[in-house]
Amino acid sequence: MIDVSELRIDYDDFCAVRDVSLKVNAGEVCGLIGPNGAGKTSIMRAIVGLLEPTYGSIRIAGIDAREQPDDAQKVIGFMPDFAPVYEDLKCWEFLDVFAAAYKIPKSIRARRVDEELARVSLTEKRDVPAGTLSRGMRQRLTLAKTLLPDPKVLLLDEPASGLDPNARIELKQIIRVLASEGKSVLVSSHILSEMSEFCTSVAIMEKGRMVVHGTIAEVQARFAEGTDLLIQVLDRGEELASWLNAYEGVTLVTPESDPRSVHVKLTSTEDSDVADLLAELCSAGFRVISFAPRRVGLEDLFLKVGAREVS
Repeated sequence: MIDVSELRIDYDDFCAVRDVSLKVNAGEVCGLIGPNGAGKTSIMRAIVGLLEPTYGSIRIAGIDAREQPDDAQKVIGFMPDFAPVYEDLKCWEFLDVFAAAYKIPKSIRARRVDEELARVSLTEKRDVPAGTLSRGMRQRLTLAKTLLPDPKVLLLDEPASGLDPNARIELKQIIRVLASEGKSVLVSSHILSEMSEFCTSVAIMEKGRMVVHGTIAEVQARFAEGTDLLIQVLDRGEELASWLNAYEGVTLVTPESDPRSVHVKLTSTEDSDVADLLAELCSAGFRVISFAPRRVGLEDLFLKVGAREVS
């Protein structure tokens, strides 16, 4: 578990992180979101012990990271952005060097190396020089290095940066598995569209402050402004938008690329009002084939949070 309380980080006269509190339980993946300069990397570096905060407490798996930094570091795996690899070493050799540095017993070192190569789907590259790997494969190799000591807590700083779509999909799958094993995972990223696919919670930073922290559902509910719906009918699509525009309680009707579909915003968040709209549509003769909440993406949440909490 990661438990950060009232954390402040100053660089001379500049306050990079101001009174931030954050919790990530075992089995959770928390997305640390914010623009460049928001304080994300400073928080991670303070948790790992690479910089001393001005004040605040940091507990990692029950260990006071400021009072017992060596013990805390034994349960943390940190993958920084653009982590280098030793290009002349074969992949297994690169991992073996770090396995020795982590003081993994020699009797199980080869097995641990092969296990982590398999976890990140690099078994076939075992004997290939690390310098010949693609960017995505290098990221996976660095993640395998981070996982060698089997840390309880993982900090991943922009792990998907520069990766192609296939590499990002593979990374998301690995992160899901790690969380299912009971690890606490804190991921910093600016690729908001994909964070909601594997994060169980988000922490949104702006100008050094934590402006909101909670599960994605909690944050969506907190900043909900009515109900977003995606409606599709079998036919009479050209009439649907006109009918909805005249319906009391509808504030926005936006046609989708499919002429039979529209995005609708209701002022109400009550289930009964949503159900009434569906019933009225059917009564008006529309043959509804899809009537579902339109998922609010993290980009939309970030914009809403920035507008309502920061300005």
